[in-house]
Amino acid sequence: MALSSLQQLKQFTKVVADSGDFASMRQYSPQDATTNPSLIYKAVEMPEYRPMLDAVIKDCQGLNLPKDQKIHLVVDQLLVAFGSKILEIVPGRVSTEVDARLSFDTEATIEKAHTVIGLYEKRGIPRERVLIKIASTWQGIKAAEALTKEGIRCNLTLLFSMAQAIACAEANVQLISPFVGRIYDWYKAKEKKDYTGADDPGVQSVNKIYAYYKKFGYKTEVMGASFRTVNQIVQLCGCDLLTISPALLAELSKSEAPVPRKLSPEWAATQDIKRIELTEKTFLWMHNEDAMAVEKTSEGIRVFAADINKLEAIIAGALK
Repeated sequence: MALSSLQQLKQFTKVVADSGDFASMRQYSPQDATTNPSLIYKAVEMPEYRPMLDAVIKDCQGLNLPKDQKIHLVVDQLLVAFGSKILEIVPGRVSTEVDARLSFDTEATIEKAHTVIGLYEKRGIPRERVLIKIASTWQGIKAAEALTKEGIRCNLTLLFSMAQAIACAEANVQLISPFVGRIYDWYKAKEKKDYTGADDPGVQSVNKIYAYYKKFGYKTEVMGASFRTVNQIVQLCGCDLLTISPALLAELSKSEAPVPRKLSPEWAATQDIKRIELTEKTFLWMHNEDAMAVEKTSEGIRVFAADINKLEAIIAGALK
């Protein structure tokens, strides 16, 4: 019996579920899972997940705290409740995002990460199974560097530029999530043309990052994210991890099309790459020179922040 495209992909790459939907995770058996405020917001709008929100609100209802603090606590508890449930399904790790509104505040990001890890540990979940998801701003990367030294593992998200990728590797973070689909979206809109296969700018971005990491021996894992098509996923077979939406997991599971390995440490070793010495100044300039990365990082932070605001509005309405 022929292997499905998903089974072939799993031979070379760890598959991660990009969802807050437990049913899809059970169906496709990913190694890890990622969540973000947008996914959790969508999930709690679904009738089957609303009881989780109601239970968290009930637990926090009687606490003697100002309402705004209570809302923040409910959000943190809800993210951890979803993450804990996910860890009953996946054998690996779950990524839980800190508040995107803290993306330019190193100390506040560290404090929020401590809160989230503490909530997981109260549930008996070891920190090794949790990745704290932080936006790839300079301040976020510095927060992740400090957290890594404490043994708290981080997933640096909203990553679009080589500058961000190199800074994350130098900070020794656990994992990065370059956003393939959003890079593709930007170039498609700007250049007024479509991209397929190896010509896809999002695919090319991950290729360059993967090659740089492997060639120079960085341990940081590369997890391609934000896919628009199965073809983008297939082009990155061999990447350390790929986080994939339920719709694209379904497509891969129904297909038996060949999925050959594209990325490998051996391939990376053949690439002609120069090592870049990165300081804060060179990071800021290098990132600034990439218009796509500047726009998409800022946009992503705004979108995640807006969904946290929406989630908080639902919680505020439910709290007495």
